[in-house]
Amino acid sequence: MADPARGDRPLDGRRVLVVDDDPTLLEIAATYLTAAGGTVDTAADSVAALELAAERLPDLIVLDRMIPGVDGLTVARRLRATSAVPIIMLTALGEPEHRIEGLEAGADDYLGKPFSPRELVLRVEALLRRAHPGDAPAGDVALGRLRIDAERREITLDGAVLSLTAREHDLLAYLARRPGRTVSREQLLADVWGWTIGDVSTITVHVRRLREKIEADPGAPEIIVTVWGAGYRLDTDALLAAQELP
Repeated sequence: MADPARGDRPLDGRRVLVVDDDPTLLEIAATYLTAAGGTVDTAADSVAALELAAERLPDLIVLDRMIPGVDGLTVARRLRATSAVPIIMLTALGEPEHRIEGLEAGADDYLGKPFSPRELVLRVEALLRRAHPGDAPAGDVALGRLRIDAERREITLDGAVLSLTAREHDLLAYLARRPGRTVSREQLLADVWGWTIGDVSTITVHVRRLREKIEADPGAPEIIVTVWGAGYRLDTDALLAAQELP
């Protein structure tokens, strides 16, 4: 656990909302996240979770899948309707399809129960770091209809700002900085998620969500194309060809 006496406070005052109906888990999570420098709010049900999310505007939400009221999947979908706040889904359901359901509902990451409180802190820190990269942007990108403003952390398509989660932003930016290059799911998992091990279906779900926001026909994608057996490639033809139209 971070030691405040050493100034080891990686969360740097970021507000985290933890949602779970287990009071012991809430207490432990709040203790560790506070010791790491976070400002922590807790909720034990979906009603309180949505109210606190609207009132306190957290920088990140740790959300249990099974909570009183509507379940965590429904809460995530409601949050995603108006917000790109990073969400870590907690689940005691270990099957891959259960994790995929959480990602499809809008979660950026998932953590299986039981988990180490220290791992929770590290996951929160990593996701916040990607959502708030600090003062060292990687550089702007201009690819026809697609633009990345690194300083403002904005991506526009046809002049309109895309509403992206932190993971979706990082995934699209990563591919856009490597146009025409095929990148494996394992490489994306390592470079964008920072995971050396993990379920590559995470990548599949996020690519699907991203296509729904940038492709004219998500079922027949032209910008992020699948290279079967190899991974994904950002193909600039669809972005550049439109520039030649009168």
